[in-house]
Amino acid sequence: MREFIVNKNDAGQRLDKFVQKTVKGIPVSLMYKAIRLKKIKVNRKRCEEKQILVEGDVIHMFLSEDLFSDKITENELKNTSVDLDIVYEDENILICNKPAGVLVHSGDGDGRVSGDGDIKDRNTLIYHIQAYLCKKGEYDPTKENSFAPALCNRLDRNTGGMVISAKNSASLRAVNERIKNNQICKLYLCAVNGKLPKKCDTLTDFLIKDSRENKVSVIKNKTRGAKEIITKYKCLDYNPKRNISLVEIELVTGRTHQIRAHMASIGNSLLGDGKYGILNKSKNYGYKHQALYSYKLIFKEFDDELSYLNGKEFKINDKSIYFLKEFFT
Repeated sequence: MREFIVNKNDAGQRLDKFVQKTVKGIPVSLMYKAIRLKKIKVNRKRCEEKQILVEGDVIHMFLSEDLFSDKITENELKNTSVDLDIVYEDENILICNKPAGVLVHSGDGDGRVSGDGDIKDRNTLIYHIQAYLCKKGEYDPTKENSFAPALCNRLDRNTGGMVISAKNSASLRAVNERIKNNQICKLYLCAVNGKLPKKCDTLTDFLIKDSRENKVSVIKNKTRGAKEIITKYKCLDYNPKRNISLVEIELVTGRTHQIRAHMASIGNSLLGDGKYGILNKSKNYGYKHQALYSYKLIFKEFDDELSYLNGKEFKINDKSIYFLKEFFT
C-alpha cells in the first residue's frame, strides 16, 4: 500500500488523471477496476474516477509495487551538467531557445510524448529544465506526487526555437489554456525553395495524418479524419542567386508538420526537409535540418494568472537562426 497526500500542484485535477501520472505502469482498465473495487481510496472512503482532488486529501493505493516506477532522484538532477539557452524566466514560466537536433521529450524522433513529465531520455530539453530548476531549489522530485515542470508547447527534433515550460500546475493550465484559445501568437522563420506566389497570404486547407509513416498530407477538401489547417505567411526576402525565400509564418492552427507540409503543398518546400522537400538540393546548401525556427512569441490580452505577461514579446537573437546568412545581403 502507498499513501499520497495531495499538494498544491496535485489539487484541481481528477482522481484518474492523478493516478495515471503517479502510477505510470498501471493500465487504464486496471486503474478503473481498482477504483471500483476500492483498492484506491480518497480520505479512506470510496471514490469516483472523476472526483476532483483538493489539497490535503489523502489517497491510499492498494496496488502491486511493480506498477510504481522509480522517480528521478534529486541527486541525479543536481549532478546533471545543464545546457540551456534561457530567453525568459520568472516564478511561473521558463522560455528556452531549443537548438535544432535536440528532443523536447523522450519519445520518437519527433519528440512525441504524453506530456506528463515522465523522463526516460536524459538528453532532452525537459530533463535539462528539471535539472536546472532542481539546482535552483525550485523543484524537488521527492516532494511531488503527480507534477513535474512540464513543457506547454513542443517542437520537432529538427526544428529550433522557443519552447515554454511551466514551473507549477497553475501556470501549466494557464499557458495551455492560452494556447488553446490562440492567445499566444507563435511566429516562425523558414527558408524555402523558390519564389512565393504572393508577397503574403493566408493558406487554408485540410490535413490528413498517416501515423504509421509519421507523415501528413495536405488536401483541399475536407474528408473523414481531415483537420483544418490555417497558415499565414509573409515573404521577407528573396535570394535570386539561389532561388530561395525567407518567410515569416504565423500558425493559426498548430497541427503536426503543418508548416513543412503546407509550404511544400504550394511548391515552396523548406530547405533541409527530406520528408516534404527536395533533400538533395537542400544538402547542396549544407543544411542538416529543415530551415525552420520558432523565433517570436507574443502574449495577447488574457485574464488569468499570467496577465502580467499581456503584451509581452519574446524574440530569438538573429545569430541563433543559422539560415539568415542567406538573406539581406
